Amino acid sequence: RHLVVAERLEKLHKFSEETEFNKIENNGSKFGIISGAVAYQYAKEVAPDFDYFKIGLSYPLPFEKIREFVSKHEQVLVIEELEPYYEDQLKVEGIIVEGKKYFGNQGELSPQRIAEGLKKAGLINEVKVAEILPEANMFPRPPVLCPGCPHRGVFMALKKQGVAVTGDIGCYTLGALEPLNALDSCICMGASIGNAIGMEKVKGSEKGTVAVIGDSTFLHSGVTGLLDAVFNKSHVTVIILDNSTTAMTGGQEHPATGRTLMGEKAPKVDLVGVCKAVGVKRVVEVDPYDYEKTLKVIKEEMVAEEPSVIITSRPCVLMPKRIMDEPYQVDLELCNGCSACFRISCPAISATEETNDHGRPLAKIDKTICTGCTLCAQICPTEAILLSSKFETV
Repeated sequence: RHLVVAERLEKLHKFSEETEFNKIENNGSKFGIISGAVAYQYAKEVAPDFDYFKIGLSYPLPFEKIREFVSKHEQVLVIEELEPYYEDQLKVEGIIVEGKKYFGNQGELSPQRIAEGLKKAGLINEVKVAEILPEANMFPRPPVLCPGCPHRGVFMALKKQGVAVTGDIGCYTLGALEPLNALDSCICMGASIGNAIGMEKVKGSEKGTVAVIGDSTFLHSGVTGLLDAVFNKSHVTVIILDNSTTAMTGGQEHPATGRTLMGEKAPKVDLVGVCKAVGVKRVVEVDPYDYEKTLKVIKEEMVAEEPSVIITSRPCVLMPKRIMDEPYQVDLELCNGCSACFRISCPAISATEETNDHGRPLAKIDKTICTGCTLCAQICPTEAILLSSKFETV
C-alpha cells in the first residue's frame, strides 16, 4: 500500500497546483500575502490592496504556483496562526518568505495583531482597523454539567476528600471548573490512570490518589492503565463513570452498551469482569444519585492498600430513553440562603431576589429543566428542597 499512497500523493501534488482552492488574487501590489482560513480574512480587512495567495488545500502545498507568485513581488509574508506550518515548508523548498518573526506563534490572530505585524514588517505605515466594540455586560455562562448529570455527586464527594484527582477526556472534564474544582489534571484519553499511578509513587499512597475516567474512555484506552496499576502494585482508586454512552461526542454506542453504532445488538462488555480480569480484587458498583453511599464508598476505597475500582452506574440524562423524574422546588420559608445547593453547579438552580438576614440570596429551581435527580435535596441542611407535588394546592 505504501507504493499506492506515494502514487496518490504525486497526483495530489498535481491537483494542488491546478485546483482553484489555491488561488491568486492580483491587485497590482508589490507586496504579497500567503494565507488561508480566517487569517486570510483578517489580512484582507487590514490590507485589501495587497496581492494574495489564498491557500485552500494545505497539503500538499502547490510549491511551483507559490514560487511563481513570490517571484513577482518585492516582499511576501506568510500569515498563519500558531506554528509556521506553511512558512517552514516553503523555506525548505527554497522559497524566500517571512512570517513568524512579525506575527508570533502564540494566541489567536486578529485584524489588530495582523496590522501590527504588517507595520513591523514595513508594509504599512499605520495601524487602521475597525474599532472593536466593548464586550457586552452579560451574565457569565460558563460550561457546566447538565441538570441531573450522574457525575455531579461524584465530584462533590471527591472535592470533600481534598486528594489528588486525575481527570480524563469526556463531559466529566467539566468537573475541573468552578465551583466543583474537583480535578487536578486532564491531558489526553486514557491518561488519568497512568497519571494517578505516577503521582501516587511520588507523593506516597497515604495521601490518596484518584483517577476519574468515563466508561467509553476506559474501554478506549484505560484498560492498559489499570493493568499497569495492578502490575506496579499501586494503591490508586479508579472511578469509572459509567453513563452507558459516549456522551460528549453525541451519545454514540461503545462496547459496554450492548449495541453497535448502527443500533444492532452486540455482545455487552462487563466492566466489572474486565477490571477483575486484569487483576483488580476490589471492584465496587454504586449509584451516583445516592450521595451518602457514594461518599462512603470513595472513603473506603481510598484507604485500601491495593488498586481498587469504583463503578458509578447511572445512564446519561440526555439518553433518548431516559425518563425525567418529578422535579423539585425550594420552600422559601425553609431556605436559609446557605448556598449549599449553588455549589453543586446545577443549571436548574439559581438565586432569587429574596435574601436571608445576612443578605445572601435564597435559591429557586427551574422546573422545566430539573430532572429530579434529588442531589440538591440530599445535601440541603434545612430540607427546604421538596418534590413539586408537595406545593400543589387542593
